[in-house]
Amino acid sequence: MKKRVFVAGASGAIGRRLLPLLVAAGFEVTGTTTTPAKIATIEAAGARGIVLDGLDLASVGRAVSEAHPDVVIHELTSLAAMGGNPRKFGQDFATTNRLRTEGTDHLLAAAVAAGAQRFIAQSYTGWPNEPTGSLIKVETDPLDPTPAAASLKTVEAIRYLENAVTHTAGIDGMALRYGSLYGPGTGLGKGGGLLEMVAGRRFPLVAGGAGVWSFCDVDDAAAATVAAVTHGKPGIYNIVDDQPAPVSRWLPYLAESIGAKPPMRLPAWIAGPLVGDMGMSMITRIRGSSNAKAREELAWQPSYSSWRQGFESGLE
Repeated sequence: MKKRVFVAGASGAIGRRLLPLLVAAGFEVTGTTTTPAKIATIEAAGARGIVLDGLDLASVGRAVSEAHPDVVIHELTSLAAMGGNPRKFGQDFATTNRLRTEGTDHLLAAAVAAGAQRFIAQSYTGWPNEPTGSLIKVETDPLDPTPAAASLKTVEAIRYLENAVTHTAGIDGMALRYGSLYGPGTGLGKGGGLLEMVAGRRFPLVAGGAGVWSFCDVDDAAAATVAAVTHGKPGIYNIVDDQPAPVSRWLPYLAESIGAKPPMRLPAWIAGPLVGDMGMSMITRIRGSSNAKAREELAWQPSYSSWRQGFESGLE
């Protein structure tokens, strides 16, 4: 009998890339969307599509019960409309924070009730890392205890999701901390907010650009998620490429790769009011992440080992 996989958030950036991989791997897949018009896209990938509001407890329970999955994958976010402006960070993440708290609770309860054996949830690594000590963090390093005010609720939501997923009795829970995604449907894809900021020279280099970022191609993130269906122990995994890099290195390279002018170089006293505390932290303070655990335990490796390769050929 085919293993049954339930993907909540199947029409998002990762979900769209994930469905055909799961179907090709031989799984029986149910995918959800909040938009009826996207059902056809889900079904074209070979999955069963249903409309679902992840914040509606009753409907989540019914949908998961009817699908009777062996594995539930939580890709619910509301990030598609983000403009990439760090000054609007809290506003942009408000609904996603609810999906990472209330939505996670709804899906976990439904998954346990339906007898699912594994629960895989989308998390994030990068700016939630504690911005002190080592420049490259592993999964056991703490999240930032004093994040910028704009990201406080989002870090709390990530912490809540990871704790709930990995400590719910009766199911093996895994939180996949994707790095900063690039490629179709992401902020660093065609029409994406962050890419447009770089193209418009609205993402400056400040104070040496020492903030370290870890990137991941969206298809590599989807491939890691498929690997997690059958590999790995319960726990947290960083899903990133092999080369964390400071803003001073990757930002000029990205601008050149898309044919944009080099980023502006601004002093902190000018840049601060433009990008806010969160933007300053992302440019000057944040830490990157190691993928060693995912490579070893998920039997996964990124097809783009470096953001250099990805920026050249993986943005569209």
